[in-house]
Amino acid sequence: MPGKGATMTAVSPLLSCPQAAPAHRLEPAIRAIRLVKDYGTGDATVHALRNISASFERGKFTAIMGPSGSGKSTFMHTLSGLDTVTSGTVLVDGQDITAMNDKELTLLRRSTIGFVFQNFNLLPMFTAAQNIMMPLTLAGQRCDKEWYATLVDTLGLSGRLTHLPSQLSGGQQQRVAIARALISKPSVVFADEPTGALDSASSEEVLAFLQQSVRKLGQTVVMVTHDPSAASRTDRAIVMADGRIVADEQRPTAERMSELLMRQRRRV
Repeated sequence: MPGKGATMTAVSPLLSCPQAAPAHRLEPAIRAIRLVKDYGTGDATVHALRNISASFERGKFTAIMGPSGSGKSTFMHTLSGLDTVTSGTVLVDGQDITAMNDKELTLLRRSTIGFVFQNFNLLPMFTAAQNIMMPLTLAGQRCDKEWYATLVDTLGLSGRLTHLPSQLSGGQQQRVAIARALISKPSVVFADEPTGALDSASSEEVLAFLQQSVRKLGQTVVMVTHDPSAASRTDRAIVMADGRIVADEQRPTAERMSELLMRQRRRV
């Protein structure tokens, strides 16, 4: 782990991109098959997901949107294994996570899934470099120094590695969180309202870096957001309402996503 004052030579992001996927990895990064998620029983049952099916292509940036209570967060939590399903199947990197126990899910999340949260979730007593390295530290894995240097260079963190989270701006903290999510080279990164706690300038900064992680680093990113402008930075936007997918837009624009969200809010 880089110590205080340590520096690394930046390398071109293109030099460290993951190698082209073999044939068996050309399947979607994520597949959801007839997902149902209910909370409660009897008359008090809440149908959070109603028979949803969707696939998420590798190396793409997807937004999930919808009014409050639409099921968008539940959908992401079931896709990532943070929540169970009532019925249906979720395949991540070809593995059925709905059939896994807690230990298997923990191991999968360490190697295959990265998370970026709205409130950063950085450990306050550790430096930016130590926070970035935390997934590898917990897993007892060695650091790929070239990949680390690529992340630091791409995310513009080279001058902040010895800083504690309290010494960083919100945008810088979220960049550290993105690097942490990517350090183990996961197949997919889930971002839960990653700009929700940021001002507009920091939000633009973070969205640009998420785009770079897809374009330059070859990651698959799925982001829950309520912001049509944020959705317009993605390759695809899914709109949810009443636990169902009601729209699936390729190359979304802010205007189109605002229109779709307003339509669903009027329905509610």
